[in-house]
Amino acid sequence: MIEWQWSSFWQLSAIELYNIMKARQEVFVVEQHCVYQDIDNLDKRAWHLIGWESKSKQQRLVAYLRVVYPGEKYTEASIGRVLTVSSARGTGLGKQLIAESLKRISDECSKALIRISAQTHLERFYANFGFKTVSEPYDEDGISHIEMLRNSV
Repeated sequence: MIEWQWSSFWQLSAIELYNIMKARQEVFVVEQHCVYQDIDNLDKRAWHLIGWESKSKQQRLVAYLRVVYPGEKYTEASIGRVLTVSSARGTGLGKQLIAESLKRISDECSKALIRISAQTHLERFYANFGFKTVSEPYDEDGISHIEMLRNSV
């Protein structure tokens, strides 16, 4: 069973922030061999969605993303730093994670468009949520990406 937690940056405890940064480093830097500046000023202005798995009274971060509201990074709302830990992949958790984020954006910004910078190999995954490709592939930190847009409702 996954417990979903929404927090602003300022609501995150030190251990929650540590777990987020650890997971982001494991997925984006180590697994994807991508050296880049992960910590940016957007984290302080974003809402963070954490998926916690509970086992034996222990909680483990298994999924994460951040939502940046319109006007902070793009004119649209955006979803980024989307991850599931390797042991949770193939379980449908990524779909749950995106669905949770779309619900939040719809509730908070009902008329906003949502922009994502998606890894090209995930185009079909995001298209299943109504995202449309709006750019040619481009290189971002050594990985092919595309821009995609979706209405929030």
